[in-house]
Amino acid sequence: VVLISDTSIIANDVPSITTGLRGLAYMQVEVTGPNRDLHSGVYGGAVANPINVLCRMIASLHDEQRRITIPGFYDDVEEVSAEERAAMAAAPFDVEAYKRDLGVDALEGEAGYSPLEHTTIRPTLDVNGIWGGYTGEGAKTVLPSKAYAKISMRLVPHQDHAKIEKLFSEHFQRIAPPSVKVKVSALHGGQPAVTPTDTPEYRAAHRAMEKTFGKAPIPLRSGGSIPIVELFERVLGVKTVLMGFGLDSDDIHSPNEHFGLFNFYKGIETIPWFHHFYRELKA
Repeated sequence: VVLISDTSIIANDVPSITTGLRGLAYMQVEVTGPNRDLHSGVYGGAVANPINVLCRMIASLHDEQRRITIPGFYDDVEEVSAEERAAMAAAPFDVEAYKRDLGVDALEGEAGYSPLEHTTIRPTLDVNGIWGGYTGEGAKTVLPSKAYAKISMRLVPHQDHAKIEKLFSEHFQRIAPPSVKVKVSALHGGQPAVTPTDTPEYRAAHRAMEKTFGKAPIPLRSGGSIPIVELFERVLGVKTVLMGFGLDSDDIHSPNEHFGLFNFYKGIETIPWFHHFYRELKA
């Protein structure tokens, strides 16, 4: 068995075990217009601005229902059962507290799904970075030669990252106007993974968390990606348990990422119990 603790719980008083991870296809795009940076007063309005073009292309990747418009993108998406969706709806999730924590007045996402479903069981596409032209202090009226963006897609079970990378690349090239040239590169990818709840490995984790938290953990999929999980199971032929102790409020990937002492010590307390119960169940 492989035990991974790079996951979270719902809250310090609501333990949970991660039962699924999304996959990842991470792309970089380069849009080139003129062969050099130009004066926007002399050339603007006659020559395509790569930043403007890139923004239009990116905006077209979602429709008004916030569905991704890449042809074939949803072909292999696993539709989650009504039972699992009902279980997710019953999980403690305060939308108003979620918005307050993020400092936003409203949420958005694919029509027909809840915020919790948006971040766990549905595929997504996000721009992670965009740049080009003059970004220094003050003003410089440049019409840039190039514009760039980094774009990631989170994938769900049965979607293959290599297939999605190909679909994205073909679509992005296809929607480019003749006034620019487009280069698309795949930077990183990983497959989604689902861990069953009817195995000795999962039952040991369930009993361990119940022992130390004083209540049964909730099975819940994660929106994040750990590409090595699928490789462990496919190459090594072993089961993986995703029993983490962090919180979504730990500001993961932010400059002030942190991990609470309660969670640190709760992990130290729980993991030995996992090994204890796993030995019992496998005996």
